[in-house]
Amino acid sequence: MTRATAARLVEPGRPLDIQEVDLADPAAGEVLVELTHAGVNPFDRYNAAGLVLPDGPLPRTIGGEATGTLDGRAVLVVGGPTGLGLTSDGTWATAVVTPAETVLPLPDGVDPVAAATLGVAGQTAWQAVHSVGLVTSADRVVVLGASGGVGGIAVALAAQTGAEVWGQTTNPENAELIRESGAHHVLVGGPEALDAVKPTVAFDALGGAYTGALVERLRPGGRLVSYGTSTGARVELNMQSVYRKGLSLLGYASLHFAPEEREAALLGLLDALATGALKVRIAGVLPLAEAQQALDLLAQRAMVGKLVLDLRA
Repeated sequence: MTRATAARLVEPGRPLDIQEVDLADPAAGEVLVELTHAGVNPFDRYNAAGLVLPDGPLPRTIGGEATGTLDGRAVLVVGGPTGLGLTSDGTWATAVVTPAETVLPLPDGVDPVAAATLGVAGQTAWQAVHSVGLVTSADRVVVLGASGGVGGIAVALAAQTGAEVWGQTTNPENAELIRESGAHHVLVGGPEALDAVKPTVAFDALGGAYTGALVERLRPGGRLVSYGTSTGARVELNMQSVYRKGLSLLGYASLHFAPEEREAALLGLLDALATGALKVRIAGVLPLAEAQQALDLLAQRAMVGKLVLDLRA
């Protein structure tokens, strides 16, 4: 049995507790991974609030992605459909017992802090750009929320296809950072800022009034890929614009991809990180003891890039 320090959800809606827990010895098909860094995602906040699997086991350790070591080798742990942080203890801890199939080796030289963000945000961006949006060099792409964790990676991946890319933000201070991610143009403002572009593909993490505005701006035959609704889940749009322009409204959901598709995406991301083709902007690294503060910062939507927990601190 292994002793670990963990951020525990004791009751949905209550602040996380930092506790010492005993981890059972790995069963057949499981491994024990010593963890060093974990990504912080909106899903973790929803999980802690009881909005995801409200009848899940309590107390439990949350978190669905992390980097660490297994038998002395640097690895990435990604829960996906295995239930890490939901039906079993997750990765916001100094160690985790997890199915062996959730573990991938890190290429030599890859920064474990950046790699810890790829399981959720990175995979979302990769699948949205390559598998759902099917972006090519012929496309004109707009990414909403381009200064966010997923948005920044989506900008970089779309630009690498040769497409012309616009990144949207409401904060002018983020414009240069979005350009550094690979955007050719930056749109500053709310839904009205979209009047300046006529894309063939749009990536929507915002919802609310933005979705209807995108429908009006998309070119005939365009694709709208939704993977979030941070400004509102209810949207109003003109369905005549949808069918008259032959638009495709597409949703991204990670669990709809086969395990081999998710693994291929992660390998692609790790390779891009190793070669320098992908750079992940880290907004901040907080110690495990400040896990609740990390969730609070996420709720404020003021971070540029990804938050990461240092599980050793």
